[in-house]
Amino acid sequence: NPAKCTFGVKSGKLLGFVVNEKGIEVDPDKVRAILEMPAPSTKKEICGFLGRLNYIATFISQLIATCNLIFKLLCKNQPVVWNEDCHKAFEKIKQYLQDPPILVPLISGRPLILYISVLDESMGCALGQHDASRRKEQAIYYLSKKFTDCERRYSLLERTCCALAWATRHLRQYMLIHTTWLVSKMDPIKYIFEKPALNGQIARWQMLLSEYDIVYVTQKAVKGSALAEYLAHQPIEDYQSMQYDFLDEDIMALFEDGESINGEKWTLLFDGASNALGHGIGAVLITLENQLIPFTARLGFNCTNNVAEYEACAMGILAALEFKAKVLEVYGDSTLVVHQLRDEWETRDSKLIPYHSYIKNLME
Repeated sequence: NPAKCTFGVKSGKLLGFVVNEKGIEVDPDKVRAILEMPAPSTKKEICGFLGRLNYIATFISQLIATCNLIFKLLCKNQPVVWNEDCHKAFEKIKQYLQDPPILVPLISGRPLILYISVLDESMGCALGQHDASRRKEQAIYYLSKKFTDCERRYSLLERTCCALAWATRHLRQYMLIHTTWLVSKMDPIKYIFEKPALNGQIARWQMLLSEYDIVYVTQKAVKGSALAEYLAHQPIEDYQSMQYDFLDEDIMALFEDGESINGEKWTLLFDGASNALGHGIGAVLITLENQLIPFTARLGFNCTNNVAEYEACAMGILAALEFKAKVLEVYGDSTLVVHQLRDEWETRDSKLIPYHSYIKNLME
């Protein structure tokens, strides 16, 4: 239908949202309708207000936590009493919508930043990404959830794990092809993947999260008690690029006079990294006489952090074979790689299966 087609425009309405070169914005007409609403006094009016908010929920940070008291008015056998706290939440939402955020599209090759804030009864998360300057963070998606009665009895750490698992299910299409930096008060990744005794719930979380490349990072510039709304809108002012100048960078190996590199037992330390600055791997071989032989390389292709760890391990083992090391002890800081190579965890990621088979063949 030509009457419904428009070409060559810089901005337009699509499915109730405004799409332009900046990203996706809330339709000003929908925002105006909410801002001009009087305070609801009946259950029907409350349902109408919350229904309008639900349509633009992806633009509102901490929606469940902010409107928790209003949601409780819809409970069965709950009298509708619009008190002062409900009115404060109502006005807070209106104030937030006076300057709603713009949700930007994904940029390939840059890691995602996932902020998670967990409260007693609800959780909120914000998915963002650095802009072209690598200093300012831009919002991609907002999510919030009210915990069930069973989930509210979890500890804070378990609620954080539950929130992460729930967020990954809803953001799967974004997180599968990107490395995700997780910012939260606690490290759920360490709890899930390093807990010695697994119960049914933790095992399910472990299986769900194993297909993602999630790295826990700390946010030193912001206090740990801040909510995801505050975190997601704060640029990292003291961000500094990596320093590439190293002292004695021309030294490739350390040997004592008169020592040989032929030892019966060798040790391999490996590590890999994949971030916005690039992808690199490194390994250090240590002989029985404590001779150190370092190896480093920069990867010329985009990859996840787990792939970089496998690349580093393979490079170190190949170097050990070239030195004809007979006994080799291998150490790495990647829990996933170590457990998979020890056949304690199943390798299910299609990107990691070839690396796993290749290194297994080298070990034989």
